[in-house]
Amino acid sequence: MDRETPKLSFFAKKTGNSYDEIESEREALIVNSRDRNFEDYSILPAIFPFLFPALGGLLYGYDIGATSGATISLESSTLSGTTWYNLSSVQIGLIVSGSLYGALIGSFLAFNIADYLGRRRELILSSVLYLVGSLVTAFAPNLPIMVIGRFTYGIGIGLAMHAAPMYIAETAASQIRGRLISLKEFFIVLGMLLGYTIGSLEIDIVSGWRFMYGTSAPISLIMGIGMWWLPPSPRWLVLCAVQGKSHVRDAREAAICCLCRLRGQAIGDSAPEQIDEIFADLSYGDEGKEALFREIFQGKCLKALIIGGGLVLFQQITGQPSVLYYAATILKTAGFSAASDATRVSILLGLLKVD
Repeated sequence: MDRETPKLSFFAKKTGNSYDEIESEREALIVNSRDRNFEDYSILPAIFPFLFPALGGLLYGYDIGATSGATISLESSTLSGTTWYNLSSVQIGLIVSGSLYGALIGSFLAFNIADYLGRRRELILSSVLYLVGSLVTAFAPNLPIMVIGRFTYGIGIGLAMHAAPMYIAETAASQIRGRLISLKEFFIVLGMLLGYTIGSLEIDIVSGWRFMYGTSAPISLIMGIGMWWLPPSPRWLVLCAVQGKSHVRDAREAAICCLCRLRGQAIGDSAPEQIDEIFADLSYGDEGKEALFREIFQGKCLKALIIGGGLVLFQQITGQPSVLYYAATILKTAGFSAASDATRVSILLGLLKVD
């Protein structure tokens, strides 16, 4: 079968539409833009489709930095502003790891609901969980409620870390796609620096930990409003059509409109061609999904899988994430007796991460 001309019977089978309907869309499903080496784009329209999803990464990093200062504030008899400040190491561990357990659950949820919700709605749900989690944590009257808030926030992390890179990758032009996804990782580190800085500014305030966690609420709100305003991913709209969840013609028109919104005037008349290419790619990808999955565990793919998975594994077992969460506490026990000094020095750690 010629790759340039997908079998129309495949689309009829996949979408439930008649053969004649699919045949009428034949020209729209032929990849006639393979010879193009680049996509037309402009920088300004690409800012918001990157920025709002990237805030999900910033909120993840902020949680790491804010928790570093919040744990010191919580354990202080004069600064905690609570009657339950005398926390054990296990209880502090629950506060710190609450968001991590939530992120684990959020990752499992993302695996099951991502294609149903779509990247945009998944990020909206993530922003709601961020908002609820931060407010519950900030206004928690006792430890159990605080842990619940941390867990809720963590579910938002899991969803955001799954959907944000996918939305950015599916909406950005190919020339800047890799840079924007890498820049999203930079936003995580920038969030850490922001968390350490806010912690340093509020460490001497009574109940300062409430302000540290509460600061993420307005950022979550901005993220949610921004994602509500942005259009769905064109690739997800096409995927729904290929899987038979929507009509091919309607999905194609909606995807073209979304792509024009995301790329601005620079895309010109090439939007239909790019959507047709996505249609063809997803159709062939669906046919070869099972074979491609098996190939991951064979030959060069297996080697890449071992190296990539190993890097993630060793990054975690070295304890590097724990150092970031407990940075201020570690510095305090190392000789910076004043909480304010420990949190200020932790800002340097954030600056090193940015570099």
